[in-house]
Parts: sequence; C-alpha cells; structure tokens
Amino acid sequence: MFNFFKKPKPLIQDPNINFTPRRIMSTEDMLPDKARMDFENTWKKIFDQAVHPELLKNKVVMDENFIKNPYTGQGNLTSGQANWFAGQSFIGYQMCALLSQQWLISKCCMMPAEDSVRNGYDITVNDGSKLEPKIRDAIRTYDEEFKIYDNLVQFVQMGRIFGIRVALFKVDSKDPDYYYKPFNIDSVRPGSYKGIAQIDPYWMVPQLSTITSSDPTSVDFYQPIWWMCGQKMIHKSHLAIYITEEVPDVLKPSYLYGGVSIPQKIYERVYAAERVANEAPLLALTKRTDVINLDLQQAAAQQERLTERMEKWVYYRDNYAQKILGLGESMQQFDTSLSDLDAVIMTQYQLVASASGSIPSVRLLGTAPKGFNSTGEMEEAFYHEGLKVIQKKGLTPLLDKHHRLLIHSHISPKFKVKPFKLTVVWRALDEMTAKEKTEIYKSKAETGAALINSGVIDPSEERNRLINDPDSGYEGLISTENMVDFNAA
Repeated sequence: MFNFFKKPKPLIQDPNINFTPRRIMSTEDMLPDKARMDFENTWKKIFDQAVHPELLKNKVVMDENFIKNPYTGQGNLTSGQANWFAGQSFIGYQMCALLSQQWLISKCCMMPAEDSVRNGYDITVNDGSKLEPKIRDAIRTYDEEFKIYDNLVQFVQMGRIFGIRVALFKVDSKDPDYYYKPFNIDSVRPGSYKGIAQIDPYWMVPQLSTITSSDPTSVDFYQPIWWMCGQKMIHKSHLAIYITEEVPDVLKPSYLYGGVSIPQKIYERVYAAERVANEAPLLALTKRTDVINLDLQQAAAQQERLTERMEKWVYYRDNYAQKILGLGESMQQFDTSLSDLDAVIMTQYQLVASASGSIPSVRLLGTAPKGFNSTGEMEEAFYHEGLKVIQKKGLTPLLDKHHRLLIHSHISPKFKVKPFKLTVVWRALDEMTAKEKTEIYKSKAETGAALINSGVIDPSEERNRLINDPDSGYEGLISTENMVDFNAA
C-alpha cells in the first residue's frame, strides 16, 4: 500500500531546475547513420531519374517536388504562405491579457462563460443513497459561500483569454508535502477545505518528469506532472485545468503546455472589423467629391493663392449645399454609394463571431445578421453545442472535485453521514417562456397525480420532489421528515 505520508522519490532530478524542452527529432534524425545515408541516396536517385537537371532550368511540372527530405519539407507551400501561417502562433500571455481589454474580444471571452452557467445545475445522487433536503440545502449554502458561480464564470473566461486556466483547491493540511504528493481524499481533515484559488498561467511553471518528457508511449507524455507556483511544487491531481484547444506535441513547449487562446484566434479579424467600421463615418463625410475645372499652369505658378482659394471653397462647401462659382467656371460632383456598406461591416463582425467559437452574431452584437441571409436559429443551435462542450470539458470536472472535497470536509462530519458522490446535471440552455413553463408544471403535476393514484409513489414523495425542484415555486415547504404531528403531540 502506498504511504502518502512518506515523501516519494521525485522522478525529476531537481525540482528547482527549470527544464528546457528537448528538441523534437525528425524521422531522419532517428535513423542510424548508415540508414540515413541510404535513405538520402535513395531519394536522390529517384529524384534524378524522375526529373532531368536540364529540364529544371526552363520547365516545371505540376506534380514535381523539390523537397530534399519529404518528411520535413514544406511541399508546395511557398515561403510567403509558410511565414503567414507560422505567424499565427503563440502570442504570449501578456499580449493575451492586453488584447482582452478590447470590448469585442472581451465579449467573446466573457459571453460563453456566463451563458454556460446562466441557468445553473442540479445535483443528484446515483449510488443508491438518499439525499435529504437539509443536506441538499447545506450544499447549496456552501456553494454560495465558496462563490461557485463566480468561480465557474472566471474559470471559463480566463481559460479563453489565456488558452489555459488552473484552479487550485485550497486545503489546510498539516503535511508540508501535501501538494507535492498525489491527491488523497483520506488526508483531508474535517473543515480543512477552504475554497478555490485560480492562478494566471504566467505565475506557474510546468514541470515534466523523465518519463513524460522522453517516452512517447507514456499515457502522460508531454503532460506536466507538477506545476511550480511560487515556492510550491503542486501535483496535477490537486488542480482543475481547463485548456480551450489542445495543440500537437511539437507545439506544446511553445505554448508552455497550454492551449490556443481566443485573442490569438480572432485578433486579426477584430482588427479588420474595427477598421472597416471606423471607415464608415469617414466615407459618410467624404462621399461627395467635387471636381472644378481650372488652369493647371496658373495653379502651379500660384500655389499659395490656390491653397487659399481651396480653403475658402471647403468653408463654403458645407454651407447648406450652396456653391459659389466664378464666371466661366464649371463644377462636377461625384457621389459614392454606401448602399452595401452596412452589410460589409456586419459581415466582418460575423466572421469575428464565427472565429470566436460559433457565437451567434445576434448574441454577440445584439443586431440582426446581415450578408449571410441567415435567421440566426442554426447558429444558436451550434452555439449551445459549444456551451455543452465547455460544461463537460471544463466546468463539470471542477464541480466534481469541489463537491468531493466539500462533502468529505464539511457535509459528512456535520451531518454524520457516510461520504457520497454527487452528479452534476446541467439545466437546459434554452430559456423557456412563461407559457412553456406552465405547460411543463402542468405535465409534472398530472404525472405525479397519476403515479400517486396508481400506488407507485405516495404524496410525501411528490411533496419532496416539489421541495427539491428550485423552479416549482414550492421549495420553501417543510419536508415530511421535518413535519411535526401536533395531534400526536
């Protein structure tokens, strides 16, 4: 049996050393010297036989490939294209934080976080044990005390801003190596769980073990086992880590073992949309172009006088559309059409909404979509699918570990019950109208009456269901376990 109170031998050589990732070897590097030479000679021979050197001077065939190493080359990708795509790489956590101040990027990061937890969740017990209403109320009270709603929103919001978010479950342990060791629920004392601390990624340094950095067959290959935060080495089992979008192993060191952030994905589209929107008022002010016929030779000879006349013309030009011309002078006016400018602007913002994770432009901008001939209903369905992924991938693991610590540290000692496992059930993301809610309540009432009349359940069980349903309107009733029989008294 593993002894958690004995400090295990670390897999890394020195926890105070910041390890530099090893260079990823190519397929050619992995070959022995003789095999690598044979490999290169074979491809050179095939290349020489396929294309004669004299033909290369004047002609290029469409299926020809000039790659020396077919495993590491760029193929038909030009250097300009390669540099453009390579520029879409990690921009740094500081730049992510700076970009998140912009109003549109901020909404793209905040809105899914708020929408994913807006309707809340329910907790159930599926292990056969009975969850009494007083225990359920105590769990809700502790959730409010630990500010779970704010933590859930911040967890997703900051995760989208940085590409990674780390939440540490604070436990007041007497063991100095509590966080260094793997998480053990039996080492959590009653009342020792203090809440959730969320840490920005630039305060944490990932640490890999020898196996996870050198053995590609390892389950945790290129996954940090510990995270150095200040002077603490924290094992990953004490954390809840949300990564927005995983990157391949070859890019993980560049991303500091995080994911692709939303600002990195949309900053170019946001810049284009804002530039187009800023162009609109300038076009509105300069949409009418005046052309006056004059003698260019005299204008060139008298530039100061020409400048003075032009300034006067600009002054009188905006005098309620009245123009003043000299005898023999002529003028033409050209008007720039702005009929489709609004569609062009909105299309740019719709591209931002799409790149940010399928956020409907109706939700993001609060206006009807233009340019794509869409009603927004299909986009809303895609958006809800993305929110469900956020709930399952990021929020549910955080809540599961929080409730596990909460029950073991507070609920179980307080109510003298055996620790049990809670299951989080997220409520529907669609907002129901008052009419739809009334129909659902009516259907539930008819179902309950039918079950009572058939003897499947008794009225007390239906009463407890109403109490446990936060939307029933009867959550304030006293449960049958707490009712007092005054006649018997």
